[in-house]
Amino acid sequence: MVAARITVNGQEAPIAPAAPHTTVLDFLRERGLTGTKEGCAEGECGACSVLVARPGVDRPTDWVAVNACLVPVAALDGQEIVTSEGLARAGEPGTAPTLHPVQEEMAARGGSQCGYCTPGFVCSMAAEYYRPDRCAHASQEGDGAGDDGAEHGPNGFDLHALSGNLCRCTGYRPIRDAAYAVGAPAADDPLALRRDQEPPAAVPTAYARGDREFLRRGSLAETLELLRERPDAVVVAGSTDWGVEVNIRARRAGCVIAVDRLPELRELHVTEGHIELGAALTLTEIERRLDGRVPLLAELFPQFASRLIRNSATLGGNLGTGSPIGDGAPVLLALEASLVLADADGEREVPLAEYFTGYRQSVRRAGELIRAVRVPLPLAPTTAFHKIAKRRFDDISSVAAAFALDLRDGVVRRARIGLGGVAATPIRALAAEAALEGEPWSQETVEEAARVLRAQGTPMSDHRASAAYRSAMLGQSLLKLYAQTTEAVSA
Repeated sequence: MVAARITVNGQEAPIAPAAPHTTVLDFLRERGLTGTKEGCAEGECGACSVLVARPGVDRPTDWVAVNACLVPVAALDGQEIVTSEGLARAGEPGTAPTLHPVQEEMAARGGSQCGYCTPGFVCSMAAEYYRPDRCAHASQEGDGAGDDGAEHGPNGFDLHALSGNLCRCTGYRPIRDAAYAVGAPAADDPLALRRDQEPPAAVPTAYARGDREFLRRGSLAETLELLRERPDAVVVAGSTDWGVEVNIRARRAGCVIAVDRLPELRELHVTEGHIELGAALTLTEIERRLDGRVPLLAELFPQFASRLIRNSATLGGNLGTGSPIGDGAPVLLALEASLVLADADGEREVPLAEYFTGYRQSVRRAGELIRAVRVPLPLAPTTAFHKIAKRRFDDISSVAAAFALDLRDGVVRRARIGLGGVAATPIRALAAEAALEGEPWSQETVEEAARVLRAQGTPMSDHRASAAYRSAMLGQSLLKLYAQTTEAVSA
């Protein structure tokens, strides 16, 4: 195989001698590109964000902002990134570079004070600046947040593109002003023109230093054979979970196998009976490709971490970790989703409700990975996702509740409720579902079902919430859904 290399700001650079666990952040800083900063090392602050050329949704290439502190540099073998230093255009010899329009607006509107967070903000803003359909919203008036939490400027800039970036000294108003002031890319903007070319193809990678390896195969079949040989390997896609383990807990793996670019895990199909979502599609890709077709998922995505995380995180990874507080599982449980599990001997389909067996444990066998998530059709007509957390966005859930109801002629014909944060695994609220089905959708029915729902799971007390609070919030979430549906009817 060709030696592992990465293109940074237009210049190709070897990844060696970096260790296989070395992050993009550390790789860049070791090369003198110190605009990329470490603030938290767990994807919470965005000081490390950089742009990556990825397969586009509306054009061949999208410029996508990701947390460089989480991604192993070996995962970007053969790929192309741009840092804050690479956004400015080089001037003539002896002259200063020309600032990028995003950088110009940040400077002109006082969007930087100490400057520590500024390069990360600039990269996230640049990704939104180059979003192909951004200017389609240019006629939109106002800059306030709507009922769904969305906030767009008159230039179509989605302010939640910056939801993963934190600033501790400037204050957000001048940063928002800068975001809302940028126009459309110029006709000769090289990064805008780059969107019309194909992104770098994923390349097989075999990168080793000492007794540690980072491996990527070219196909699913090859990867499954490799997993059979190396059942102890850590499988990564977006690295939003594993990256934290590496940085905060100093975990190291003898072998890491990347599946994020496998074509077989990046397909999205809609059939008469189900929607199949490839396990390695990022949440942002699913969100944009579905475009609201699954309302419950559309409600989940804005509340799932930040845009920077969603640009890397996958449903396969979210479910593969087995975390009881992952926000994807409650929604998919309410949707009655199933998982397609694959190994070298074939595939099997497992209902998600039967997948989790204990804390961070599942029926997935050694050598087996999640290939796809299947959501059956038709969808329940009444759905809601309620996330209870200390912060409205970019936070871990204290409790998450997802509802999918079929209400006809005032009667609950079918009810599915998925819960997270109240047991050792994500669970279905079977007793509450039974209390609803076949009953009138009325205040009395809902209050009784809410009482049952409060007793579901085995919530615990921790620094996020007490067990009593978690139980109370379960009941309140169902009462909230009832209020929302009755308000919609009366309106």
